[in-house]
Amino acid sequence: MHRTGAPLRIAAAVELASLIVLLGNLATVHLPAVTTLMGPVHGCAYLFTVVATARDPRRTFAAVASSLLPGVGGLLAVRLLNRATERAGRAPAN
Repeated sequence: MHRTGAPLRIAAAVELASLIVLLGNLATVHLPAVTTLMGPVHGCAYLFTVVATARDPRRTFAAVASSLLPGVGGLLAVRLLNRATERAGRAPAN
């Protein structure tokens, strides 16, 4: 059974982790160096998850739409793509 590729899973996790760091920095000391580093990391990870989900041959509207949510959207998209794979594996062959 094919599962969602590692690059998408990693990018989704990096997207969530970087958002947590950015929000934690904003809520506490607001160091400009943290924002300068983590802002582009979060942006790149977000764009990667959206594009990777949209280009996946198993994509569904729900997976692509959920990938647009910042932070948790990438992880939701991975889950939805894996469900689509599982359903395709159980579908009867023509």
